[in-house]
Amino acid sequence: METREIRSLGKTANPDEKAVKEENSDEKIGECVTDQEDETLEPDEEFESVRQEARDNYDRFLRLAAEFENYKKRASREMSEFRKYANEMIIRALLPVVDNLERAIESSGDDENINSCVVAGVGMTLKEILKVFEQFEVKKVESFGQPFDPCFHEAVMREESDKYPENTVIKELQKGYLMHERLIRPAMVVVSAAKTD
Repeated sequence: METREIRSLGKTANPDEKAVKEENSDEKIGECVTDQEDETLEPDEEFESVRQEARDNYDRFLRLAAEFENYKKRASREMSEFRKYANEMIIRALLPVVDNLERAIESSGDDENINSCVVAGVGMTLKEILKVFEQFEVKKVESFGQPFDPCFHEAVMREESDKYPENTVIKELQKGYLMHERLIRPAMVVVSAAKTD
């Protein structure tokens, strides 16, 4: 009988221990559950921050791509402008030469003593230079008889005239030239003024 009691005592002692162990394990499980909940909150926050960072990076990428496209267009436009007007300095340097050749032809036109071969040679030289000007889209500014335009004409003096309306170019002292659409030298002109009685 004693052995039975011991066994029963052992059995009665064991259920209490089991209950204590179960309570302890329930606490541990509860702790694990709360730890897991904390961990699940952190990845969500981390995911949101990564997602926001990805959005920011994408926006930054779009802005940089747009800036790069603008840069490429601007560089292309600047290169085109550079090619278009690269010879402007040479053309400007040649303009006085053209002026002198034209003056030589004009001044020799009335003189019979001047060798006509020389005049013809000067005329041919002038034509060749003007052909080069045409290749580079250099054109004369039309001035004579036109209304005075300060964008293309430089008025040197005013002269009273009955034949022309006021502010009309009546004499061209030096020709003006355009290269493409850009003025490289304005025409020096005399502008008409109304006669005062």
